[in-house]
Amino acid sequence: MAPRAREESGAAEDMKRMQTGYLVAIVGLSLWLAPPAAGRPGGSGQEAARALGARDEALRRAIEDLMATFPERYPRGAEYLRRLDAIEAETAADPDRLDALRREALIANPLVSDHPLLFVVRRQYRSDHHNTATLFQTGEVNTASFEGGSALKTIELGEGGRVRTLLEVPAGVVRDPEVHFDGRSILVSLRQDAGDDYHLWELEADGGEPRQLTFAPGVADVDPLYLPDGGIAFTSSREPKYCMCNQHIMANLFRMDADGANIHQIGKSTLFEGHGALLPDGRILYDRWEYVDRNFGDAQGLWTVWPDGTGHAVYWGNNTCSPGGAIDARPLPGGQRAVCVFGSCHDRPWGALAVIDRRLGVDGRPSVVRTWPASAVELVGQGDWDTFKRVRPRYEDPWPLSEKHFLCAGTIGEGERTGIWLLDVFGNQLLLHAEEPGCFDPMPLSARPRPPVLPPRRQLAGGTSQLYVTDVHQGTHMRGVERGEVKYLRVIESPEKRTFTHPAWGGQGVQKPAMNWHDFNNKRILGTVPVEADGSAYFELPSDTYVYFQLLDADGMMVQSMRSGMMTQAGERVGCTGCHEERRGAPPVEGAKMPIALGRAPSRLEGWRGPPRPFSYVAEVQPVFDRACVSCHDFGPEAGGMLNLAPDRATTFNASYNELWRKGYVGAIGAGPAGIQEARAWGSHASRLVQVLREGHEGVELSPEELDRIVTWIDLNAPYYPDYACAYPDNLGGRSPLDEGQTRRLAELTGVPFSKLADHRGNRGPQLSFDRPELSPCLIPLKDAEPGGHAEALTIILAGQSELRGRPRADMPGFRACEADRRRLEKYAHRQRVELENRAAAAEGRKRYEGPAD
Repeated sequence: MAPRAREESGAAEDMKRMQTGYLVAIVGLSLWLAPPAAGRPGGSGQEAARALGARDEALRRAIEDLMATFPERYPRGAEYLRRLDAIEAETAADPDRLDALRREALIANPLVSDHPLLFVVRRQYRSDHHNTATLFQTGEVNTASFEGGSALKTIELGEGGRVRTLLEVPAGVVRDPEVHFDGRSILVSLRQDAGDDYHLWELEADGGEPRQLTFAPGVADVDPLYLPDGGIAFTSSREPKYCMCNQHIMANLFRMDADGANIHQIGKSTLFEGHGALLPDGRILYDRWEYVDRNFGDAQGLWTVWPDGTGHAVYWGNNTCSPGGAIDARPLPGGQRAVCVFGSCHDRPWGALAVIDRRLGVDGRPSVVRTWPASAVELVGQGDWDTFKRVRPRYEDPWPLSEKHFLCAGTIGEGERTGIWLLDVFGNQLLLHAEEPGCFDPMPLSARPRPPVLPPRRQLAGGTSQLYVTDVHQGTHMRGVERGEVKYLRVIESPEKRTFTHPAWGGQGVQKPAMNWHDFNNKRILGTVPVEADGSAYFELPSDTYVYFQLLDADGMMVQSMRSGMMTQAGERVGCTGCHEERRGAPPVEGAKMPIALGRAPSRLEGWRGPPRPFSYVAEVQPVFDRACVSCHDFGPEAGGMLNLAPDRATTFNASYNELWRKGYVGAIGAGPAGIQEARAWGSHASRLVQVLREGHEGVELSPEELDRIVTWIDLNAPYYPDYACAYPDNLGGRSPLDEGQTRRLAELTGVPFSKLADHRGNRGPQLSFDRPELSPCLIPLKDAEPGGHAEALTIILAGQSELRGRPRADMPGFRACEADRRRLEKYAHRQRVELENRAAAAEGRKRYEGPAD
């Protein structure tokens, strides 16, 4: 690909386009971009006058502040104020003159005019279900949504708006530019055409041939970031995993050397990590999407991490239901405030802009100090994950020039078309530039301070990590828990989803394939460790593993559960004050003693009834019901009509699992709300089933192990399948052995809408049995109906039984993934081998570059 650099300032067409953009700015400001105090002009003359007066005041405040901030670099401030006074003194103030003055005075801001502004020209990404679904990766479900035609440009507003093209990609897209600290080089993510994927490239700020840095086929590399130590961080789909509530490819944080060598992973959450930006202290601020026992749309918040992948920590918004996504954050000078996009889960990566001050809180409205538009602050914490879709105008790609002045992309009143805007805290909003098909990613093309280099704490050669908790009782949402009640801490892995199907199960979101009644996760218990009398714990953790924690009482019942995840790197030692502690505070000092657990070696994880394994309801829980309950609670007996605990498999789950969830016996939270829940609010302590079994039921006696199996299952949020892979990718829920034709015919014969049963809301309970077809409840009405119907329906169910015997599904012994899933798993395994080779090279001081085999 040969880049082209060209001057555009003298072209008449460009001037016409610029003038059109300016007119749009004036109209936009008049219609819907006035500051809050201005109201909405266009009604009475009095309202228009008030609006104009508010805009006068906004401009005056901005000019006065620029004069005070830049006394030498803003020399015409006094002139601007005199001209503003003259306009205000007129009997009927001229809005056109005011807008012209505003443009001149605000562009004279040295943060805007002293250097070129870099920006991207492209179309708005096609809407494809999620704000992270913009990779359009080859070979994935939304590849066809990719649209090419893009360029990387600069504009010099201090030189009359001269535009220069640095890189033109006629059939592809250039995106996510990042300027080096010295202002001389630019990183971009570049896709040359629809047959390519995004790779990282670097070019000089004054033009020249770009240099490709990453090459791996079948992966997408985006959001590059220069690091203070000379490396580069970026987001990549190199560990291929999929959205748990859909089928879109996800991505994690990676890093590499400046020349593209030794690429390795530094983030391990189960979904998406992106939009990295450097904090003044050298950490990376990024947005993360994850699920652990929580809903799909309100689990997108801001996090931080050291450049080596250690120290992942919440920054803001992990437990805020709205906005659905706090994304694309950039720190303001000083590091305590950040500007970001408040968006929605099911939307493009745009929405409102917000400045958050985490000194005021790490969740919710108290820490939101400003939004654009101003009314958007009323939506924080209100509604759901898509509430911010209603915001107009829509902004994205914020860049703080200072604590008071911001660049961003934003809609200009022409559908989805975007331009480059300058916003300030005084109420001014100015369209700096607009051109077809849209402008994105504005930022200064200039040098900037390099944050300090944080020393690496990670052992790339591998190993375990260590975690300590000072006192599990410290923190919020532990009300009613007496000191000494918590005896154990359980460590659980939440594995990523590496495969998908097209048919879905409708829980509290779309599961492809069906996994659980509501929740999206499968689980793997890694083990438990003791909690000392003072509430402390200290233990070893496996590195590179996405885990969460639960507190257990003496009976092994969950008292409190973490509904987010964490990962550690080999050699890392990390600690916390307590559970849900105040993240902005320090540990208690008065009367503090050395935690008991830290006076000994770290505990080893004690496994749960054998080695760690994916949790399977059929393998771990159903045998308890088979021994103690099914003799009464089966198809046929009266007790079975009240609660059927039979093991018989149906189209999606088995009979007992369906019944326990549908009739509310489990007490689990499902895909729960965003907010932190109170201790014992859900799980085994809130379960009707556990209450009945502990109090005694019809002389049924369970052994301690049997009761523990039921309790543990519920405390894990009552999962069913141990594996996201499936044997029947084209059938109902991705789990049924009956194909579409068989399912449709069975529904016609029985009157049971089986396709609607692939959703918890329309579920009628167990309707058929592949283990004992003759007992299938859907057959009962056919016994006295037209001859032949019963026999035909039974034949279909028997065919399903035969199919399962030859091709077991994931809740049966002998399960084998379908061919498509095996290919995805092979790709995952290949990428893991490459990852380990790269880490080994980095640990040994060698250079390993990507080659064709990668």
